[in-house]
Amino acid sequence: MNATHQARHFMAAAGLCLLALCASAAHAQQNMVSVAGSTLNMREGPGTQSAVLWELKRGYPLEITDRKGSWVKVRDFEGDTGWVARSLTGKAPHHVVKSKVANIRSGPGTQHRIVGKAEYGELLRTREKRADWVRVEREEGVSGWIARQLLWGF
Repeated sequence: MNATHQARHFMAAAGLCLLALCASAAHAQQNMVSVAGSTLNMREGPGTQSAVLWELKRGYPLEITDRKGSWVKVRDFEGDTGWVARSLTGKAPHHVVKSKVANIRSGPGTQHRIVGKAEYGELLRTREKRADWVRVEREEGVSGWIARQLLWGF
């Protein structure tokens, strides 16, 4: 096999890998929901008779892993799982800080000044996404950019 032929095979394989990654990211985003009401009970099983594991607040992002009737099984950013009523979820995008501390910057890149810090578990509204950065907004209206790798959500 000559070098040109090898290069074509490599480019085709790289393209397929990129397509698979994009499809996987799109699929994960389609399986994301957030808490639509002021609070939501995450339960052990699909029904109001099941024990409450956690109480989640408005906007909290969750990944759907299963469905059963009007209930969805979800996973949070720490990997905890439980069931929530599908009717109490929505598509308002939010992120949770998954690092100990995340710098909030004035723009999408480390060259931009730090305008604040967000801590582990902090819930932030998603306003915009660019490559590896997400513009987020706090409940009180303060906004800025955080590196996507420090966040979990959609």
